[in-house]
Amino acid sequence: MVIYLPGTIVEEEGISLDELTPREIVRELDKYVIGQTAAKRAVAVAVRNRTRRQKLSPELAEEVMPKNIIMIGPTGVGKTEIARRLARLANSPFLKVEASKFTEVGYVGRDVESMIRDLVEISIDMVREEKLEEVAEKSESNAEEHILDILLPPAPSVELSPVEPEEGKPADNFARSREKFRQQLREGKLDDRVVEIEVRERSFPAFEVISNTGVEEMDINIRDILPGFFGQKAKKRKMRVAEAMDYLIQEEEQKLIDMDQVTRTAVERVEQSGIVFLDEIDKIAGRETGHGPDVSREGVQRDILPIVEGTTVNTRYGMVRTDHVLFIAAGAFHVSKPADLIPELQGRFPIRVELHSLTVDDFVKILKEPKNALLKQYIALLETEGLKLSFTEEAILEIAKFAGLVNEQTENIGARRLHTIMERLLDEISFEAPDMKKKTIKIDPAYVQKQLAAIVKDQDLSRYIL
Repeated sequence: MVIYLPGTIVEEEGISLDELTPREIVRELDKYVIGQTAAKRAVAVAVRNRTRRQKLSPELAEEVMPKNIIMIGPTGVGKTEIARRLARLANSPFLKVEASKFTEVGYVGRDVESMIRDLVEISIDMVREEKLEEVAEKSESNAEEHILDILLPPAPSVELSPVEPEEGKPADNFARSREKFRQQLREGKLDDRVVEIEVRERSFPAFEVISNTGVEEMDINIRDILPGFFGQKAKKRKMRVAEAMDYLIQEEEQKLIDMDQVTRTAVERVEQSGIVFLDEIDKIAGRETGHGPDVSREGVQRDILPIVEGTTVNTRYGMVRTDHVLFIAAGAFHVSKPADLIPELQGRFPIRVELHSLTVDDFVKILKEPKNALLKQYIALLETEGLKLSFTEEAILEIAKFAGLVNEQTENIGARRLHTIMERLLDEISFEAPDMKKKTIKIDPAYVQKQLAAIVKDQDLSRYIL
């Protein structure tokens, strides 16, 4: 598992995912996740098949269903990270949800359809952010004009004409003054000046309604039910120019963005390219045996089944079809196995890939190679204190060996163990960094041994600390 950071080489170079072959998709995933080639290949083919489907005739494309995937492997080996990075590459709405959070309808817990509603909300945020970028320049320009109108209101006798004014005329003087103010505004020289602008107030509060089964969480505004009955009050308010500019930019953005179009695009994106990552699927694996918990587990599976098969879910933005949403399930399957899922659900996850436990070599690569590698993060963090931190190759190998050893002796939590090991290793340096006179530190195997050996040797102690 690697910490998620936004942005990829694909985005930076402006490469469309449609242009990426499965091999190139795997290469992109390799930059963030070490090993697990089989899982990367499976998701790469699944995404490429989506691109292929879009090139088919509409009648045939409708019949091609996504090949859902089950990832089997211990925690911390990269299951979630592969799915998350894939969604980032595909610019697809992505939702990670634990299957164990759902319960059979009628029990206390979340309804399985809420995952699609959440996915739509994520998609709307994505599309809205894209639209905001498109109108950013226009909204800033409009807000700037509004501020200038307040700072330098035109005299009633002065009318700005498209015709070039004569030198010395009031209109000419006004235009020059306005441009001067515009320049000062852009340079931030007017930020602290106080202006009075009209702000809109909510005239009636929004209520959050949660059904008695916890099925759906959504905001319902009375204005949506009785449009026009509750108007929005506008009142004058004094604020600094910098604050007023921010407020007016937001107001202009709301005017320039067509939310109906955003909603339509977002719903279509969910239906055509949404990805749902169902974690802890093994926790609901089990057949009905007459005991309450087992009945509930199988009930959750049967509730999830129609969503994965393809159904229509009612959301506040309209009906959303799940036929072409890609579902990636994952679980450790220590106690249960995929065969313990109900047969109908098994059939909806035709691709199964096994992710292997991480070796010492994998830990070394995780520490050094990914774009957001753990060592790079710690070096960058301490560099903000003026401290130059470096690691010898032998020290990195020693850290990896300790991580592997603790995973063997206690619970195997995969690459997450490195976070704990690194925090313990650099605890003293992180604390003392601002006050250190020596600003260059090299971590060698002796330092690693000094900080970690005693704790790792004492298994009872390592269970609590590492």
